[in-house]
Amino acid sequence: MSIIQQHTESSLTDAWRTINIDALDPDSSQNFPLSTLHPPQPEFSDQDARNLQSQIRQLLQAGDAEGALRSALENPIYNAPDLAKETHLQTVIEVLQRIKVNEMTPLLQKIYNDDRGSESLDVLMKYLFKGMAATPSGISSQHTGNSPRTPTKLMTPQATGFSQIGGRPGITSGDSTGAAMSVLLSWHEKVVEVAGLGCIGRVMTDFRRV
Repeated sequence: MSIIQQHTESSLTDAWRTINIDALDPDSSQNFPLSTLHPPQPEFSDQDARNLQSQIRQLLQAGDAEGALRSALENPIYNAPDLAKETHLQTVIEVLQRIKVNEMTPLLQKIYNDDRGSESLDVLMKYLFKGMAATPSGISSQHTGNSPRTPTKLMTPQATGFSQIGGRPGITSGDSTGAAMSVLLSWHEKVVEVAGLGCIGRVMTDFRRV
């Protein structure tokens, strides 16, 4: 066998690569667990989400819309079953519908100026995107006890006493889903005005999903 034939045969094998290059790269994911990029998220059960929903509703009933919104945003549900995530989405939407139009920007600015305000508005943007992406049957109805869950539409103004929609012409009870979408779009506009377009980029690149 000639030298050329021997060289060709050896070149066709993978034996030449005996060093794991990725292990030598300090930026490789092999050198650190990806979980360290974000702190571990607390686990939420369906019951935990309902308990949080009850606490937030008590704040709403007491007229503390700011406290309700802060509580909803400071407790995002990442590590939980889908039903628990849907429950908290419903809670966030309910809070948003109870806040008047002229209160939106001042409230967002107040939250944004806090120590973790940017993170709170990022969380809000996540729920806005999730709410806008939900189909009419994509969000579970409010659920208590052991009764079966049934799909429902986005929260309607009639169910929450929402005041943003009432003054808008052309919206009837049959347009409840579109009205709820209008609310989410209004909040989206206000969040971008306060937090900037970077908020959208951070949400889209964050692997944590609400």
